[in-house]
Amino acid sequence: MARHSIFITFITLSLLISGALSATFTFTNNCDYTVWPGILSNAGTPELSTTGFPLQKSETQTVSAPSNWSGRMWARTLCSTDPTTGAFTCATGDCGSGKTPCSGGGAAPPATLAEFTLAGADGLDFYDVSLVDGYNLPILVAPRGGSGNCSSTGCLADLNGACPSDLKVVSKSNGGSESVACRSACEAYGEPQYCCSGAYGNPNTCKPSSYSLFFKNACPRAYSYAYDDSTSIFNMRWS
Repeated sequence: MARHSIFITFITLSLLISGALSATFTFTNNCDYTVWPGILSNAGTPELSTTGFPLQKSETQTVSAPSNWSGRMWARTLCSTDPTTGAFTCATGDCGSGKTPCSGGGAAPPATLAEFTLAGADGLDFYDVSLVDGYNLPILVAPRGGSGNCSSTGCLADLNGACPSDLKVVSKSNGGSESVACRSACEAYGEPQYCCSGAYGNPNTCKPSSYSLFFKNACPRAYSYAYDDSTSIFNMRWS
């Protein structure tokens, strides 16, 4: 029985894909610290057996999905539980559930997203890594097996330090400060030309900006703005 196998690593988040009747996502944390993967199923797609969990340094965990699943995955960082209220929150990628599972909540930007549509058009699996909602950790999607495009994609660069000053998200602790994420220009300014909205709501009028080009130059295979399809979406077929 054929199946998909998807390997996911954080800091260099890798996703490997293979199969046909089911999918297995394997998460591996290559960070020097704990991260908390989050999973959000698209509307009309079943919620997976887990929607969020802790992943220690070098730890691996697998999550199964049906072959027609679609949704997104990301990593939350700098998470903690309030000793008084018991609320669980994260400095980046928080999904607003107040608990480790995201339970239908999506990532608060900025967050690097890995997006999947399994068994999509013509039976192909589509996948991409998106920086449209900003960046918090490197991600790599690396398919194995199958046929078609099957290319690796993602963003391996550490963009937090190089992030333009007006997009930086800074966390202050122990008397110092650290850049922990990089916002998109849409989140930072909310202007239509950056958000591809209003008069800019189509690929003819919404073009790359100096901000999106910062992401694209660093990570040329990742989505940098909403209409960045031609170089940023990949597919494969399983046999």
